[in-house]
Amino acid sequence: MIITKFVDFEAGSPQFRIKEHKGEGAKTYSYYSQTDIVNDLITIPFIEEDHKQVTTTGNVVLVEEGDLIFSLISGKCAIAQTYSSGYLLTQNYVKLRIKGGIDKKYLMYLINEDKKIARQFQASMQGSITMKYTVKQLRELDLKNLPSIEIQEKIGDIYTKQLRKQALKERLAKNETLLILEKLKEVNEHE
Repeated sequence: MIITKFVDFEAGSPQFRIKEHKGEGAKTYSYYSQTDIVNDLITIPFIEEDHKQVTTTGNVVLVEEGDLIFSLISGKCAIAQTYSSGYLLTQNYVKLRIKGGIDKKYLMYLINEDKKIARQFQASMQGSITMKYTVKQLRELDLKNLPSIEIQEKIGDIYTKQLRKQALKERLAKNETLLILEKLKEVNEHE
């Protein structure tokens, strides 16, 4: 079954059409980035960055909590978290709006992890000089043999919990290393 049976697509705002404007009614937006998609995927703001911003009165596509976002740069998909809400979505990202028949977390799992989906992307990129994904590739994805919605929900739930658990373990290991290095520095300075 083709993905368009389950999903509508909304591309982000083309950056070249966003005109900087600081007059009355202008709003300042932070750009959604690759760092944000990684943080949304693991459901915690793990990596921090200074966001590029733009002030404009133009109509722009914004991230809303719960949006399923696909990165045309990395080919990864994530569900936007509260801390990403209100960020400006550029043409490097696409919102996938579920129409029904598929669980959002399960679709994220399929796009990120399924080898059949990966092969479809690779086949459509052969001969391409740039390694950027396209909305056309997304629209043509064939989702074969979907399990029941109950099984989809279980797989999606386990997948998101495992990603979060892995990120927390990595954060713990990093913090332990920083703590030990600080202690070693103190000991070294006292000798």
